[in-house]
Amino acid sequence: MEDTRYYQVQAENLRDRRGLRVADYYALLSEIWCKETCAPRLREKWTVENKTLGQCSVTAFLMQDLFGGEVYGILRPGGNYHCFNVVGEAVFDLTSEQFGDEVLDYSGCARQSREAHFARQEKKARYDYLKTKLMEALAGS
Repeated sequence: MEDTRYYQVQAENLRDRRGLRVADYYALLSEIWCKETCAPRLREKWTVENKTLGQCSVTAFLMQDLFGGEVYGILRPGGNYHCFNVVGEAVFDLTSEQFGDEVLDYSGCARQSREAHFARQEKKARYDYLKTKLMEALAGS
C-alpha cells in the first residue's frame, strides 16, 4: 500500500502533463531533498529521517510549476508560513511529515506569492537547485 501521510488531503487522481502523480514526485523528491535545499534557519535540525524539514516553499512552488494551481501558507508560530498546494479541489502538501503527528489546518490560509518568496536570493537558489535535480531525475527515469 502506498504511504499517503505526506499529503493530508489526498490528491491521488491529479496528474501532470507527463502523466505523473503527486506521489510519484514525492518519491523522486525524497531522493533529492537535502541540507542544501533546506531553509537555512532549519539546517542544523535537518536529517535524512526528517528530510522534508525546511523544504516547503521551494517544493510547493516547484509543484505549482508542474501541476498549476496556487500556493497557500499556514501561519506558524514565529511568523513563518508553511506552504502547500491547491489545484482545483485538490489540496496537497508534500512536506507535512516534518510536523510529525500534528494535524495541520489547511482552511482559510493566505495565498503565497512566488515574487515575495523568491525576493530572497537564497530561497530562489534553493528552488533552482531542487528543480535542476528533479529534472535530472526525470530525464534519468
